[in-house]
Amino acid sequence: MDNQEFLEKRRFIIKLGKALHKFGTPAYRLETHLQTVAKTLGLDGYFLISPTSMTFVLQHDTDQEYNHVARVKPGELDLGALARTDALVEELRSGQRSLTEALQRLDQIAEMPNPYGPLLTLAAYGCAAAAFAMLMATSWNDVFWSGMVGLVVYGLVFAAEHSKRMAELLEPLAATVAGIVSCGLAQLDPSINIPVVILSGIIVFIPGLALTLGLAELSARDLMSGTMRIMDAVMVLFKLYFGAVLGVAIGNALFGQDLFIEPTSLPRWASWLAVPLLSSALVFIFKARLKDAPWGIFAGILAFVAAMLGGIYLGDSIGIFFGALAVGIYANLFSRWTKAPASIALLQGIVILVPGSKTYLGLNAFVSGDTLLAQPHLGAQLFLIFMSLVAGLIFSNVVVTPRSTL
Repeated sequence: MDNQEFLEKRRFIIKLGKALHKFGTPAYRLETHLQTVAKTLGLDGYFLISPTSMTFVLQHDTDQEYNHVARVKPGELDLGALARTDALVEELRSGQRSLTEALQRLDQIAEMPNPYGPLLTLAAYGCAAAAFAMLMATSWNDVFWSGMVGLVVYGLVFAAEHSKRMAELLEPLAATVAGIVSCGLAQLDPSINIPVVILSGIIVFIPGLALTLGLAELSARDLMSGTMRIMDAVMVLFKLYFGAVLGVAIGNALFGQDLFIEPTSLPRWASWLAVPLLSSALVFIFKARLKDAPWGIFAGILAFVAAMLGGIYLGDSIGIFFGALAVGIYANLFSRWTKAPASIALLQGIVILVPGSKTYLGLNAFVSGDTLLAQPHLGAQLFLIFMSLVAGLIFSNVVVTPRSTL
């Protein structure tokens, strides 16, 4: 292998690693995937990935070696870009693209704008907030106003995409604004549950999925990345909680406190409507390809049904194990059928199961001693749910072997 060929291959692997990290690939999956790609290209690769740094060591024989260390920001989920990048690697392996063409295509994928635009994404944020309020079994009043708060929150997200300073303040600012707006809405409709509306409005920021991925990395013995991801998720949770408390305090000072009027609860069938609505909204929020959308929506429904059936016989917390097991098996089968990354279906299903809201409620109970909803033994539930999620994902990979590392 001449020096020019070695140079081109290492450029591709480094650019590929940075792109997949940017698109939200967990460290333990990314390291394994890069090793596979390096071996395919005839190189020996050694990688150390964390949410904020990447180390590449690439070798060919004993006379060609290259080390690269990069400081990066934690990635955000972009399932469409992830699928396109995986397809690009397959095209390179099969000889449909040269290395030069693959490098150009990687640049194109990384620079692609949001395929759905701001209006569809705005609707997705409102729909996700309303659907989550439905899952919380509150009232139609809360569902409507949660959707409105979700629209306001997306306005801040849109501004953060065009302002670095806004991006640094996004989570606590969104929670603060959601708190103020919810208190103001309570003047119009005293029947709304302010804490539930706030939580529903900022649910897209609640780091339940990040906590689950961190635990999965720890279970894969990727201790550094798992610990960093969990601590980052905990800090995001703290910022959200402080922002919500600050927003409510400001809202009460501006508008005063009204007497809460108990509304009529949602019918039981509302949760069955909420799951496909939430899964559909996640397609746009996670920027998944439209052709993958039905698979992701079905993953959410499958996770919910399997967890519910398991919960009937073994309890809600253990029922999550069966939800994670079912969606993990389904994601691996999806990957085999469509030749796409299993993460596309897996993550959209796991989001339905992750206890992000219960983590927030547990933090509230720990700090203030107040219980927002009837959730006894919340700490034990959280532990069992997280462990059930990780165990379900591990068992699913044993039942059906993943097609690829992504």
